[in-house]
Amino acid sequence: MTLTPIHLVSDSTGETVTLVARACLVQFDHIEPEEHLWSLVRSRERVLEIIKNIEELGGIVIYTLVDRSIRNLLEEGCAAAQIPSIAVLDPVITELGQVLGTESHARPGSQHVMNAEYFSRIKAMEFALTHDDGQSTWDLNEADIVLLGVSRTSKTPTCIYLANRGLKTANVPVVPGCPIPEEIFKTNKPFIIGLTKDPKRLVEIRRQRLRLMDQDENTDYVDLEMVSQEINEARRLFSKHGWPQINVSRKSIEETAATIIQLYQQRLEPDI
Repeated sequence: MTLTPIHLVSDSTGETVTLVARACLVQFDHIEPEEHLWSLVRSRERVLEIIKNIEELGGIVIYTLVDRSIRNLLEEGCAAAQIPSIAVLDPVITELGQVLGTESHARPGSQHVMNAEYFSRIKAMEFALTHDDGQSTWDLNEADIVLLGVSRTSKTPTCIYLANRGLKTANVPVVPGCPIPEEIFKTNKPFIIGLTKDPKRLVEIRRQRLRLMDQDENTDYVDLEMVSQEINEARRLFSKHGWPQINVSRKSIEETAATIIQLYQQRLEPDI
């Protein structure tokens, strides 16, 4: 495995360049990227500081900079040090300009403007936190999405991810021997989805959690037969009420959320 310094340079938070770089780098085997993030790069002094570090470490520069003078300074510094530099958004912006027949406006961090969409995400995040793990079920009808699932099916992180997309999401645990809150059956607005996981994988994850918490592993919580029964009962519950089910065993949080969003949009617009 080759350790390669990757310098991520952004005039905003660095979120975009980091996500794009990671999505691309994962396609290359035998490369272990060593990330160096440089965010809020908007001055000559900052660029000169970065160039100095790049010269010492070597590697590859990947950047999202819109100010032409800042870009030129970085590119010239990289060229002088014989360090490759890649402007990841340029091909997309150029192509969009040709298709749309207009020019782009150089505004650093435009996607992070505090507009109505931003405050909608904040409200969704607050909702997810106050409706985590079966809390505040009295106003579940205010949710866009409600996730149901047994313990350790990634309900909470999925809710947080969906909230960051502006969707007010609650999650309710399905616990053996405990009835589902009545409020679930009285809702008519939220899109309800059940999350499941392969029993063997679920047992592995639960065992790891018990070990981290230094708790006894001799319990039904990690007994394969009991966990299989627990999953089957949850699946029957979801099927009985016609709630879609997603097996999250081999899905990342992002993949699970993408599937949920797709199903949610299909519910809003059935013809899609």
